[in-house]
Amino acid sequence: MKRCMIVDDSSVIRKAAKRILAKPDLLIVEAENGAEALDMCSVEMPDLVIVDGTLPDMTSAECIAGMHAIDGDKKTNIIVCVPEVNISTIMRAKRAGAKDYMLKPFDRASLINRFHQLQVAI
Repeated sequence: MKRCMIVDDSSVIRKAAKRILAKPDLLIVEAENGAEALDMCSVEMPDLVIVDGTLPDMTSAECIAGMHAIDGDKKTNIIVCVPEVNISTIMRAKRAGAKDYMLKPFDRASLINRFHQLQVAI
């Protein structure tokens, strides 16, 4: 079973993403902040992570770098989710290991499309 983690301090965003992605063969886990996400990743690394670009406790780049430090092979697909196109935030996240970015709020089509662009079967 594939695992997807949604890291966002907004319960509304986490709930929306979970509702869009809900499938019997996809386990979705949630984290409210970067520290919680890193703790969860140290137990079991998800196949895909959607990280808020504005976490309350660390930058998205720090969170992404921490995930890659845990997963040395860098197999996890990470998407940073930003409220506006901010090139510096996106580039820092990509340098830390994010595969792509997407804008929020997102809808079903944009989220599913991003998964397909990363060639992640859901």
